[in-house]
Amino acid sequence: MKIIIIGCGKVGSTLAEELCEEDHELVVIDKNPRKIQQLSESVDVMGYAGNGSSIQVLSEAGVEEADILIAVTGSDELNLLCCLIAKKVSRCHTIARVRNPVYNKEIHFIKKKLGISMIINPEFAAALEISRLLRFPSAIKLDTFSKGRVELLKFKLLPEFGLGGMTVAEVMEKMRCDVLICGVERNGQVFIPDGDFILEDTDLVSIIASPKNSSLFFEKVGVHMHKVKNALIVGGGTLGYYLAAILSDMKVKIKLIEEKKDRCEELSELLPSVTVIYGDGTDKKLLLEEGLAQAESFVTLTNLDEENILLSLFAKKISRAKLVTKVNRIAFDDIVDGLDLGSVIHPKYITSDYILQYVRAMGNSLSSNVETLYHILDGRAEALEFAVRETSPVTGIPLSELRLKKNLLIACINRNGEVHIPRGQDVIQPGDTVIVVTTVKGLTDLRDIAAGR
Repeated sequence: MKIIIIGCGKVGSTLAEELCEEDHELVVIDKNPRKIQQLSESVDVMGYAGNGSSIQVLSEAGVEEADILIAVTGSDELNLLCCLIAKKVSRCHTIARVRNPVYNKEIHFIKKKLGISMIINPEFAAALEISRLLRFPSAIKLDTFSKGRVELLKFKLLPEFGLGGMTVAEVMEKMRCDVLICGVERNGQVFIPDGDFILEDTDLVSIIASPKNSSLFFEKVGVHMHKVKNALIVGGGTLGYYLAAILSDMKVKIKLIEEKKDRCEELSELLPSVTVIYGDGTDKKLLLEEGLAQAESFVTLTNLDEENILLSLFAKKISRAKLVTKVNRIAFDDIVDGLDLGSVIHPKYITSDYILQYVRAMGNSLSSNVETLYHILDGRAEALEFAVRETSPVTGIPLSELRLKKNLLIACINRNGEVHIPRGQDVIQPGDTVIVVTTVKGLTDLRDIAAGR
């Protein structure tokens, strides 16, 4: 497909890198020629310097032949305008990033009236992800499928669980609950394990199950499962606002530290049930005065990665709080992963996952469709949910008889709202949704799971 990306910031660059791996024809537009040059040095793209809302610039970029236009500049209004103009001069699908809370309650109206295919709010999406983690503090990462009927959880295998040294099959036999271990991260390597794979203490283990069965699994392991009762948040920007609003609805007691006085006054009016504190969130004395040592969760959402990382390291030293650390830049991923900062949130990855899901769905055949997509296992694997629409070479055949690609696992089948972990005798049927976990990138159709395709 031909895809135009307007805006070469963090999200635009991440998207370009992801989409380039999937052999799309990419064109990028940005007002800053230097950003285009930097991106084109690492990714195979055609670049145009200029305003993405200009009809002349869009025409030069080939908007008339484009399949999708994605507007992810720093301005919500510019993104909407780019999409609106693109719809007027072409038949392409349009995706806009819109972040301002003012528009959040009007998203469906704007999308419908302007004819925009998809509107993504990175901060709101990140806030939802953090709120899910605070409902289940023992999880490092938690993604949902099938409208919440299936969960994918990542946790650290601690020695007190007593599972180190056991094979995956032995763990399943011991736990006796409908859960699948679908991924393991160890010393910088990722594995899609089979039954003979031996787990080790400190592994990062990903499991997939219904919420009921995942709760049963962690109960048997002896993991704390109840949502946090209070949260200390540093950073009152857009993400901090969204998170505080969501947690307030969950009846979580919140203290939010913000260093700008006018923003504090604004947040106090918007969030009457939240204790807003005017002060420097990096002030050790202030953090201790506001109860960091006793806090059940600590979330760092400043605009500086270094501040967020140092604050989380300090909190880890003096408290037992559930840590959530926002990191924007990903150049030092391996170092960040080694610091054990609890749950690390990358808002731009969350955004790119949503957009990639839409792009993959457009490339689907009639037989199946990508419903949900997440990058997992440190970004080196994908978990995809396919809706099975009609019969195909992979339906109606026992899974034990299907020749699947290597490093690929059929993790879950949802049939008429009933979720179960598939065994060898199970078959995929039209009407099912099927979750696949794989290190094979770029699957757009369920038929792609078969070896030889």
